Amino acid sequence: MGFVAVFFSLYVFLLKHPSYPITFIPSTPVDQLIGVEPWTLPVYLSLWLYVSLPAMLMTTKQEIIEYGLWMSGLCLAGLVIFYFYPTAVPPTNIDWTRYPSLAFMKKMDAAGNACPSLHVATATAVCIWLHRRLPLAELGPGAVVWNLLWWGAIVYSTMATKQHMVLDVVAGIALALVFVRVTKKSLVPRNQKPCWPYDPEYPVFPRLGMTAETAPIKQVMHDK
Repeated sequence: MGFVAVFFSLYVFLLKHPSYPITFIPSTPVDQLIGVEPWTLPVYLSLWLYVSLPAMLMTTKQEIIEYGLWMSGLCLAGLVIFYFYPTAVPPTNIDWTRYPSLAFMKKMDAAGNACPSLHVATATAVCIWLHRRLPLAELGPGAVVWNLLWWGAIVYSTMATKQHMVLDVVAGIALALVFVRVTKKSLVPRNQKPCWPYDPEYPVFPRLGMTAETAPIKQVMHDK
């Protein structure tokens, strides 16, 4: 909770006191096709639930702490970019009084610190983490599909609420992919050799004839 408070303090400070001239992110034809869709606001806000899912799959306090530090590193990388390259969504002719819920959010979270979208970056990092770990939790293929659908819905909501442009989304995904690539060992249980991306045939316990698909989750997490 302490980091969240510090992060939002820095986020709002950079939002209101940019260090350099603000660059408006240009609109693309895709942005023109996506209209204002108020129903996506709950999906947009569901990011806070989504980022908590990995902790529910963890079995030790150390893992939870490391996951928190991992996500903190991603957010700090975004803040560094916002400091040196402040951006914003360009002004629109939308009458926000027609969308009271979105108008309220616009007052709370102005469309600055736009590129890369940290909303998209954090959702993408969590999606990759879950995609890597869910098969080990033996929750079935449905969990993997729901993970991808939830991620896609959050990404779409950032554009449908007009908080971000397509270029913000692309940059957010790129930031997450680079960060995950650099820190990919953090996605692998401490006593399991890394396999990237997830490979169900990877021999986690070769002497026992077990793969990542067949090994029980407790053995994957604790086997020495």
